[in-house]
Amino acid sequence: MASAKEYTTDRIRNVAVLGHGSSGKTTLIDALCFVAGTSKRLGDVDEGSALTMHAPEEHQHGISLQLTPAYAEHLNTKINLLDTPGYLDFTGEALSAIRVADAAIIVVSATSGVEVGTRRVWRYCEARGIPRIFFVSNMDKEHADFDGVFGQIKRQLTQAALPVEIPIGEGPGFSGIINLFSEKAHIYKEGTNKGEYHETDIPDELKDKEAQWETELQETLATTDENLLESYLEGGAISREEAIEAMARGMGRGEVFPVFCGSAKQTYGMRALLKKIVELCPNPAEARPEVVNDVEYPAEDSAPLAALVFKTAAEPHVGELSYFRVFSGSVSNGDEVTNASDGQSEKLNHLGVPMGKERHEVSTLHAGDIGVVAKLKHTHTNDTLCKGKRLQLDKIDFPKADISIAIKGRTRNDEDKLGEVIPRIHEEDPAFSASFDPELHQTIARGLGEMHLEVQFERMARKYGVEVETEQPRIAYRETLTKQAEGQGRHKKQSGGRGQFGDCWVRLKPLPRGSGYEFINAIKGGVIPGKYVPSVDRGIQEAAQRGIVAGYPIVDFAAECYDGSYHAVDSSDIAFKLAGSHAFRSVAEKCRPILLEPVVEVAVLTPDEYVGDIMGDLTSRRGKVQGMEPVDGRTTVRAIVPESELYKYAATLRSITQGRGHHTREAAGYEPAPDHVAAKVRRDREALEAS
Repeated sequence: MASAKEYTTDRIRNVAVLGHGSSGKTTLIDALCFVAGTSKRLGDVDEGSALTMHAPEEHQHGISLQLTPAYAEHLNTKINLLDTPGYLDFTGEALSAIRVADAAIIVVSATSGVEVGTRRVWRYCEARGIPRIFFVSNMDKEHADFDGVFGQIKRQLTQAALPVEIPIGEGPGFSGIINLFSEKAHIYKEGTNKGEYHETDIPDELKDKEAQWETELQETLATTDENLLESYLEGGAISREEAIEAMARGMGRGEVFPVFCGSAKQTYGMRALLKKIVELCPNPAEARPEVVNDVEYPAEDSAPLAALVFKTAAEPHVGELSYFRVFSGSVSNGDEVTNASDGQSEKLNHLGVPMGKERHEVSTLHAGDIGVVAKLKHTHTNDTLCKGKRLQLDKIDFPKADISIAIKGRTRNDEDKLGEVIPRIHEEDPAFSASFDPELHQTIARGLGEMHLEVQFERMARKYGVEVETEQPRIAYRETLTKQAEGQGRHKKQSGGRGQFGDCWVRLKPLPRGSGYEFINAIKGGVIPGKYVPSVDRGIQEAAQRGIVAGYPIVDFAAECYDGSYHAVDSSDIAFKLAGSHAFRSVAEKCRPILLEPVVEVAVLTPDEYVGDIMGDLTSRRGKVQGMEPVDGRTTVRAIVPESELYKYAATLRSITQGRGHHTREAAGYEPAPDHVAAKVRRDREALEAS
């Protein structure tokens, strides 16, 4: 493992690189690190050689699938760059990056513009309140349109976006940028692979456009500071140094979001972006301090240690790697630390800084830096490492799963290993989970989309040699009674010697939904000895578990045992248990039993233009719309829908809304199933039992 330089807190920047899938995030990080000199070669996503895209699953799918850190050094400053997947199935990775970043670069393709993933990560950054830079990528591609994309940013994301660079040419004609801070043109040298350029005067044909944007830049920055505004109104131009300081302050307050542009593939615009990251993004000490129990812990080496583990990965021949951000305090190689979650002690051996798939060893990580360490025994994602004082930092709020599927091992050996492998995959990606459901007799895997689950299954096969097959999850139906009835249950058996005798009379009646089961002992005069009455209760409960309509448990009813008889010699617990079971079966048939299906409260958040289609689709799924809540161009549609109708609903929703809608669901109880549904469930149950 190569060694790395130490950086003090004021020389660190932590930047999440976010955007829609295929907008150019990975290529941008690769180019920034190469131009800065921390990476020795310029990688290529299409060739599978990109710095931060190294997992076999990423090469197979051709996209980033996980959060991967790297760093660039510029102006004696370490810029930690957090590469993130852009596809919605891997939202948890983006949320992890945002949690440990002090700023973000929002990458928007000059050809595709603002997309659903762009809007999603923008909202996440808004919620976190971190400063943001826009980078309009792919300016060298056919149909690149800087002005059009900038208009989309203004309309769809924020009116506070402001260009600080404008392109010279677009598409194959893209040859440089105009820097509005310096009011100079940067003309890129042909064939450069490190972003070198000639600084020249602004071309005549762009002077009017530059003057228009430069005036807007000056006016906007003047409004961020009273002294600047006063000076500007008196006719004084804002100097470059004043402009940079004002821009940084405005970004910190969420009042302005600078827009840059370039081509990472050509390395055009990389030098200017590196410089502005250093000048405009806050160092960890300038960012908002962490708060634990109403106490602020600033990013200072002298503060108590608090480091959040934001990613866990398992590597062959290395073991488990824990990636963490030091929010306060500092750590050195070999330090003993405590996991605040469980009090377990850990030793930080071979402390390193992450650089794509590599790790560079470092002796000390100062407050604010990002590090990685191998083979922690008790520590996982979202745990806090500390020294002395037990501090638990706010955890990453991973999204809830919106899709589930049943899995089973392809072979008996695979099935035996599933229970061991699933927790390991969950540690690497907390948005994925799976567990065995004893009622359904299936292992149910849950995730954020079909691709998300597919990738986890690929990882299972590659890392642990466990292959799975998928099938539709079964539904946990219930049954209930709809009228009152009563009858006798009698068990009598004589086979030589002591016999078996139990006799009880039982009254069954329905209870309100959700009431569960109630047993009433109404025996008088000792017609059934008290010691045998609990056996009647057990017999009834066991019989109720086997159902009447389709073999599912019967719920929400009361059973009253009010009469019976016994034999002084032949009666026993088992005899009265069997009598209770017989009584239940004979009486329940007369109580008009029905099938209950589980229903789910679904909340669908969608742009307003898709509300009609969403409601139509929910209705086709036998959903009952409960209400709508419109807010800022989007509407939350709430409905009660049978669980059986929601298989693969997430994929359908994305199709209807072009990827812009998402949903949450919560169990909402049980409702009577229609006759045709009950009949199908009965047939399916019979077929399952026959197999």
